[in-house]
Amino acid sequence: MVAKFYVYRLTQSSAILSDALESIINIVASAFALASILFAARPPDESHPYGHGKIEYFSAGFEGALIIFASFGIFKFGLSRIINPQELSYLRDGLLMLLGISIINLIVGIALIRVGKHTSSLILVADGKHVLTDVSTSGGVLFGLYLVQLTGWHWMDGAVACAVGVNILFTGGKLVRDSFAGLMHASDPGLLKEVSSVLAQHRKDTWIDIHELRAWRSGNHIYFDLHLILPRDFTLEKAHSESKKLENIIIKYFEGKASVLIHMDPCINPDCPVCSQRLCEMRTEEMKDKISWDRKTLTLKGGAGERLINDQKNSNKKKAEGERLKTED
Repeated sequence: MVAKFYVYRLTQSSAILSDALESIINIVASAFALASILFAARPPDESHPYGHGKIEYFSAGFEGALIIFASFGIFKFGLSRIINPQELSYLRDGLLMLLGISIINLIVGIALIRVGKHTSSLILVADGKHVLTDVSTSGGVLFGLYLVQLTGWHWMDGAVACAVGVNILFTGGKLVRDSFAGLMHASDPGLLKEVSSVLAQHRKDTWIDIHELRAWRSGNHIYFDLHLILPRDFTLEKAHSESKKLENIIIKYFEGKASVLIHMDPCINPDCPVCSQRLCEMRTEEMKDKISWDRKTLTLKGGAGERLINDQKNSNKKKAEGERLKTED
């Protein structure tokens, strides 16, 4: 940051000033992120039984808001330089210094994102993206000022500053959107697809069906809840044993960073057409169709058998309606 301000003092470039101002926002946001990481690492307590991981979403939203605020100031300053362009000094030296700063930031940004993804830390990922945004900003500034040096069109300095403002505005907006999504427990299609694949791989005949699968994150911990349909003649002990097997599969896959809440449902007659239990004295109908387990089917409400019956009823209703219309014609 100090180096960029030195380059600005050297060149008097509004584009470089916009880049330096963004760096200030990075430092302030990173300090807030560090405090959030320390707070999120606290174990669950009586007042926060699900832990303190949600602070990460507040941190990401704060960073996004800072970026948006900075983008308006940068755009305003750049616009003034378009209207009243100024000659730049020591431009070649300034470009070389800015290039060196950008290379260092690129290495730091990539490292932050890799560590953040490995530890499932939204804060580190957000910080890494923030730094890479700074790098892309510097890259745009370098290109724009190189054109200024080639053409002598000093109004382009202000135009580059405006472009920087618009670019980081979108980045800040995305961080705010992701923050709200996490706080509002928005569905994570990628996570649901991943756990659905795990469940499909370990599927057992006694697990007649799973429905209403849901998932949400709090820091680096994931919470799942689902409905598991089991044979209605299972004892409470047997049903509990099956649910624990399913729970342990999920927890093991996510390396202990998961909690699973399972609601057990007894099978009903509509489940027979989708039940693969061969030896069942309660069966009223032979198996007709084995429902595939994927994100779409496992997140639906109601068991597969119940949905199959409803689909058949709707199909018969449409068929009867079609025949009635033909008769009237």
